[in-house]
Amino acid sequence: MSDLEPTAGDAAAAPTDGDNRFRAVQHKLKTLGTAMTLSSNELEGLLRGMRTNAQRAEGLAAAIAHAELDKRFVEMTNQVALALGGAAVEVRKLHETAEDVSGQAHDARRTHARLYEGLDTIRSGRPERTPKPGFFAH
Repeated sequence: MSDLEPTAGDAAAAPTDGDNRFRAVQHKLKTLGTAMTLSSNELEGLLRGMRTNAQRAEGLAAAIAHAELDKRFVEMTNQVALALGGAAVEVRKLHETAEDVSGQAHDARRTHARLYEGLDTIRSGRPERTPKPGFFAH
């Protein structure tokens, strides 16, 4: 079983509901950024492991060839090394994407705070209720 599989508690860490209040959006962006940072770290470890295993498989193929075993075992071991190397390239791409999404989520959170934190402070600091959006449009 992979360590990258989500646990039951992580699946609904930030529900995508219709709650668009300032603090709810900030929480969702923070949760997304944190989750992507953690997945990026996990993918980095997976990438290192895959590269190490690919090198080991390559060395094993050389050792099998040196021991003069059947060539098909050398070929199969080389295929494993190639497959691990190819998979490592794809994991690297996924790692880069996770880092990018993490950075964008943190940037979006900062921008959202810069644009709307003042309004939230005013709205949440007064005792009167705020009308629903579109109330003044009629």
